[in-house]
Amino acid sequence: MHTPISRRSALRATGVALSLPLLDAMNPAIGFEAASQPERMVLICNALGLYPQSLFPKTPGTDYANTEYLNLLKEHRRDFTLFSGLSHPDQNGKEPHDTEQTFLTAAINPGMGGFKNTISVDQVAAVHLGHTTRFPSITLGSNTRESQSYNSNGVMLPADNRPSRVFAKLFLAGSPEEQRRQRQRLAEGRSILDAIGDQTKALNRRVSGGDRKQLDEYFAAIRTAEKELAASDAWLDRPKPVVNAKAPQDIAEPTELIGKIRGLMNLIPLMLQTDSTRVVSLMIQDHQVVPNIAGVQAEHHPLSHHGQDPTRIAQLKIIESGILSTFSDLLTQLGLKSTQGTRLLDHTAVLFGSNLGNANAHDPTNLPIILAGGGYKHGRYIAYNKDRNTPLSNLFVNLLQRMGVETDSFATSNGALTL
Repeated sequence: MHTPISRRSALRATGVALSLPLLDAMNPAIGFEAASQPERMVLICNALGLYPQSLFPKTPGTDYANTEYLNLLKEHRRDFTLFSGLSHPDQNGKEPHDTEQTFLTAAINPGMGGFKNTISVDQVAAVHLGHTTRFPSITLGSNTRESQSYNSNGVMLPADNRPSRVFAKLFLAGSPEEQRRQRQRLAEGRSILDAIGDQTKALNRRVSGGDRKQLDEYFAAIRTAEKELAASDAWLDRPKPVVNAKAPQDIAEPTELIGKIRGLMNLIPLMLQTDSTRVVSLMIQDHQVVPNIAGVQAEHHPLSHHGQDPTRIAQLKIIESGILSTFSDLLTQLGLKSTQGTRLLDHTAVLFGSNLGNANAHDPTNLPIILAGGGYKHGRYIAYNKDRNTPLSNLFVNLLQRMGVETDSFATSNGALTL
């Protein structure tokens, strides 16, 4: 029989306190029982969907007729594949837009009681690559710090929503004082477990076998974090890349939806070209204001729930056309040939999609998914069964394998999508 441990218990040493995870031994205390071009990945989600009737052609294959939205991407037709009939299973959430949390994780029943998110596909790739680059991944958001990137503990990674801050992090060295503070922060976070070694041994003698296993996993995670800190420290001694680009100006006004999206997308080619990172995610969010776009008189979110009103649909299509045009511009930048005759796009898989297939009905099936670049055979519209969707995670498995991750599964996948 083991001695109950307080939930507030912490391991302390030299001014550092490390909180413990919830253990079985705490139950009584809380009152209940029991050298070529590297491969890259860019994942973009327009969280309010795309109007399906303006996106999907009537017939699949290579000779599909361009639709209203695909006309905006026609110059890249040979460089992308459009999918329908893909989705994540069991996405009935507590709130209609809870699927925003699971677009990159495929965790089931988002927001429901007991829900805990899982690692996102971009972070699986980032963990695999580690500190091969200065930043294992970059997470962006068009309006807030909310993101769709989650670590192995299901914790959301905050997004960068200010282009100036992203640019500074990537390309500006910082003052000597800023570098000193950064080194100090890294040093303070290192070797915590070494400082509390005796306490951890004593704690292990007081807990059950199940708790001991959980503690071992917990401490292993901290050891991994310490290794990450050491790798980050090593990059402090390496100069940041020099780019022939001016630092961008932030757009504070949320009504400038397209401008804010464009400012972030313009940074993606720079961060890939300089090999500052090989994994990027961007969430295009609801800005909760009327966008400053000619012909639009209502907020984006209410327009996505158009109720088949032609006037509202027309305004929605103006917004979505603007978003797709910025995506087209990103593909143009990635598709430019370098002096060596290569294109970033040929080694960069760019996925553009949404967590909603029909935003008007909050329907998370038949998602709009566009995959560009990455060396895949493109120029096709692939339509899977609209009534029995293929797991989107099958495509994620393929993307991970392409990034060098040795896996044949991810989340709710039942195989790897063949492309």
